[in-house]
Amino acid sequence: MKIPTRPHFVPASLALLAAVLSCALPLRAQENTAIASSGAAPLAADLPVETEVLVPPPAVPPPIGRRHPAKVIVQLEVREVTKRLADGAEYTFWTFGGDVPGRFIRVREGDVVELHLNNNPSSKMPHNIDLHAVTGPGGGAASTFTAPGHSSVFTFTALRAGLYVYHCATAPVPMHVANGMYGMILVEPPEGLPPVDHEYYVMQGEIYTQGATGDTGLQVFDNTKAVDERPTYVVFNGSVGSLTGDHALKAKVGERIRIFFGDGGPNLTSSFHIIGEIFDRVYPEGAMSPVMQNVQTTLVPDGGSTIVEFTPQVPGTYTIVDHSLTRAFNKGAIAMLNVTGPANPVVYSGKQADELYDGTTAIASAAPATPAPAPSVTTAAAPAKTGPLTKEERIARGKQVFDSVCFACHQMNGQGLPGVFPPLAGSDFLKADRSRAIRIPVKGLTGPVTVNGKTYNNVMPPQTQLDDAQIADVLTYVMNSWGNDVGTVSADEVKQARETGM
Repeated sequence: MKIPTRPHFVPASLALLAAVLSCALPLRAQENTAIASSGAAPLAADLPVETEVLVPPPAVPPPIGRRHPAKVIVQLEVREVTKRLADGAEYTFWTFGGDVPGRFIRVREGDVVELHLNNNPSSKMPHNIDLHAVTGPGGGAASTFTAPGHSSVFTFTALRAGLYVYHCATAPVPMHVANGMYGMILVEPPEGLPPVDHEYYVMQGEIYTQGATGDTGLQVFDNTKAVDERPTYVVFNGSVGSLTGDHALKAKVGERIRIFFGDGGPNLTSSFHIIGEIFDRVYPEGAMSPVMQNVQTTLVPDGGSTIVEFTPQVPGTYTIVDHSLTRAFNKGAIAMLNVTGPANPVVYSGKQADELYDGTTAIASAAPATPAPAPSVTTAAAPAKTGPLTKEERIARGKQVFDSVCFACHQMNGQGLPGVFPPLAGSDFLKADRSRAIRIPVKGLTGPVTVNGKTYNNVMPPQTQLDDAQIADVLTYVMNSWGNDVGTVSADEVKQARETGM
């Protein structure tokens, strides 16, 4: 189905600049009135009035169906809220609308936008907004400096189509942005964008905390790290795992997907990439033209954006990353897209054989001589047989899952990668807490862990492509391999972990 239409130290120089801009506002208003009265464009009073309906990310408002300009009223509230940053860690975010990123604004080229910036009375800081879609000094910042419990209003005409970032520009600007004060505004071209099946809204941002990556409790902003551009976390949509597991993006095979992607910064450029997909169309830096085709990875500057479109051909879980990969696998810049539907072995066969190799010759194993059918989103292991399986059969099935899903990080011998991925072989961490071991592939794991006396700090995303039986089998295999003797795991135990977190 297609988407339906529709108090910190302020340097004296900055304070002086703000005062000068504030004094200039009456003159600027007179200039705007003169321009509007010149006949170059319709007066706002002549336009139909619409109120923008704002929704939380990763959702976006529906496409604009009208082919004429309108006066669009946007009510955007600033709220300072304490929310989850990572497992066991919280952070006090400054937000446009209660979420990071801020609410997605969608208008049409030629629209007159009346923006109300409302600073919640519970806020401790004044805030404003600079929209990159605004043509005029400060992008609206000088007109919207708003104390807690106050509301500011200004009007602008959306002159140029494109996908634009907005952010707070109150001093110190990097701190306000790093605390989550960024979002995007789409100015559709007069003819609109081509229809798609799903549209999603994702933004990357950096978080600088006094604690280390993985530290628990309420985290506090670290200005030294921010100045040195050493983020503790680099995340999508405000927190580690915000778009994984139950919160992953969803689609079906053959559906066309559009992602509005932005980089809030405040410092790092993003190398936006989806593992296992090629972007059919990319709108570089959020511009409507030219459109690039068949792109693997696209650069998005901090304070910039892009629009990507693609159509998955095979089912599975696709990992969305900043391809500066330590940001993804060590600091949290990972999202997931779960695609369901029929397998397509012509496009992607899946693993067809597992052969021994002596350094010169591949030795055929018991793998089938003819190509095996590609696994669907829920068939990484062998088909289930009738009746209960023996422990040995479950270990064999678990090995199949491990060899196709887990070996890249943990290695075929379970030794992991030194300093990167912890070993499963002879793991005291695995043996110490059986319930935790079951929970990890279901819920994922973020932050430092100590295994066999060595510390590892990485991210394991939840294995949402595997069903309960497959996770139970692979855990049974791991728990009975490489010197481990921890027993077996049932599908019911995995189901319980999935539903309750155990």
